[in-house]
Amino acid sequence: MRKQRGVTAIGWVFLLIPMALTLYALIRVGPVYLNYWRIVDSMQKTATELKSDETLSAQTIRNSLEKRFDIGYVEGMSSKDIDVKKADDGWQMTAEYEGTAPLFSNVSVVMAFNKTVVIK
Repeated sequence: MRKQRGVTAIGWVFLLIPMALTLYALIRVGPVYLNYWRIVDSMQKTATELKSDETLSAQTIRNSLEKRFDIGYVEGMSSKDIDVKKADDGWQMTAEYEGTAPLFSNVSVVMAFNKTVVIK
């Protein structure tokens, strides 16, 4: 008598469908996270560039951010969407927004992002 080994065709279906759905979701969510990292990178580079500026203002910070957003191909966000305010330890730039990635039909994934960078 021989032992059966391996996976049947139905077994493969049950294995591959969840893996395919997960891979598809990652492909759809990837660009939203890439855009988030572009925003964070722009904010950090702006903070590094302006950290020794004594005549810093909110408008100067927004102008620098807008240039970096243009260069970094940031989509769906402008410097006006970044909250810039004076704090005890310097100027704070806060990006708080939601990114949406459509999956299929009327199903979407909504991701909430919140990042604060301080210019000392």
